[in-house]
Amino acid sequence: MTTPRAEQRRNTEARILTAAAGIFLADGYDRATIRAVAAAAGVDAGLVTYYFGSKQELFRRVIDTAPVPDLAESPGPASEQILAALAGRLTDEPAASLAILRSVLTNPEAAEAVRGGAARYQSQITQAIPADDAGLRAAIISAIMLGITASRHLIRSDELATADPARIVELLRPCVAALAADPEAGRG
Repeated sequence: MTTPRAEQRRNTEARILTAAAGIFLADGYDRATIRAVAAAAGVDAGLVTYYFGSKQELFRRVIDTAPVPDLAESPGPASEQILAALAGRLTDEPAASLAILRSVLTNPEAAEAVRGGAARYQSQITQAIPADDAGLRAAIISAIMLGITASRHLIRSDELATADPARIVELLRPCVAALAADPEAGRG
């Protein structure tokens, strides 16, 4: 029984994306090459270019396929879901996220590719915040999360690198809860 062409294409694209994620993680955006991705995927470099066009587009697709927590699907307040995601990043070093972060900090093409993926999660945070300035609040929450993750795992800031993730979350809880709360609640 032969596999339909569309399914073969999807399987090949998925294999290339998986290989690309590994190459970007290991080498960073600047040193990753289409040839290395092709070799890791077991395909010709021309096929990678045919499916994805450029290294920047391939990087963007890797980011787009990364799982993003769905705040609308999860129970409980958005602030607790956000803090739970942070706790996971603090407990288990997010190697893929850190590779992407390193690339973003050193390469404008990578930064441009990441904006879309980051915007998806920030948009979810925005929608979960019942405030007129929800977009700004979501951007602040995202910046806090990014800063803490980078300080702990990339910069290895003494206090953050060794702190118990539960303690970090405990200290952040009032801040994130205040940013994610309805500013009109409690006024009266």
